[in-house]
Amino acid sequence: MNSLSLDPKTPVRGRLAPSPTGHLHLGNAWSFLLCWLGVRSAGGRLVLRMEDIDPERSRPQFADDILRDLAWLGLDWDEGPDLGGPFAPYTQSERLERYAEVIDDLTRLGHTYPCYCTRKELKTMASAPHMEDVGPIYPGTCLGLGAAERREREAQGRRPSLRLHGKEEVHFRDLVHGQVQMGWAECGGDFPLRRSDGVIAYQLAVAVDDMDQCISLVVRGADILPCTPRQILLFRLLNAQAPQYAHVPLLLDHEGVRLAKRHQSCELRALREQGVSPKAIVGHLAYLAGLLPTSAPAAPVDIVDGFAWEKLPRNPVKLGTDVEMSLRGLS
Repeated sequence: MNSLSLDPKTPVRGRLAPSPTGHLHLGNAWSFLLCWLGVRSAGGRLVLRMEDIDPERSRPQFADDILRDLAWLGLDWDEGPDLGGPFAPYTQSERLERYAEVIDDLTRLGHTYPCYCTRKELKTMASAPHMEDVGPIYPGTCLGLGAAERREREAQGRRPSLRLHGKEEVHFRDLVHGQVQMGWAECGGDFPLRRSDGVIAYQLAVAVDDMDQCISLVVRGADILPCTPRQILLFRLLNAQAPQYAHVPLLLDHEGVRLAKRHQSCELRALREQGVSPKAIVGHLAYLAGLLPTSAPAAPVDIVDGFAWEKLPRNPVKLGTDVEMSLRGLS
């Protein structure tokens, strides 16, 4: 089997997993397009999952807009909040009881412990260097606390988060980066499963969703790569098979800054209002990904047969200085 190919014995089930915290931009379109192509080129099924686990930032109106933007690009899915399916619900805020059940199981097995450290303390710990994308490396401050020490902190009004304890090195094969080996500290150390305010952590929700929805292929941005060992450990502790992973390069603006929701000119709705066609966006992104020889209008179905993981670059990809004008020229 080619080192960058999918396991032919495993039915391919991928997922588009947007967070309804803002409007989709070109960076989102880039990762979702590559996910769609990777799954559809293998004859797989696609799940659309709405990752609204953060109640402070998620908005229902963004969820509706995301569905419209994805369909406008020509991306489809087989299961989701709008279509239903055998593993419903496909919205994280409707799965809170399931997450609590898994946390109870992990706690009963002795894999968790309460952490009373505040965010301020974590950021100022001299022994906790900061890692981009995963935050401060947690030094295990609360791991060995006894019952009396916990009561003392609770008497101070501190509400604990709940952390998962791990220490093993993780190896996995990434479809873009090849073999990856990471130590526990490299992915941030022991991490929260539940915040001190009771909100379920992203790492737990994503792993449980992927497990319950039988996801066998996860395609996402390379910025999430350091988090992958955390999710693989959760799969192991839950006696489940981890999916295959493909961490695609990030799409950057012309100055080398990662695209984010603050790049309003790169939002799909803004480009649509400026007369940019979805085929112009798809074709240009496919060109940047090494899937087309030139930047030309194309629909996702036009390029799916030519998709191959080894064609994708590993390093971040920059947009041009005036991407809107370039895209209008293709429309």
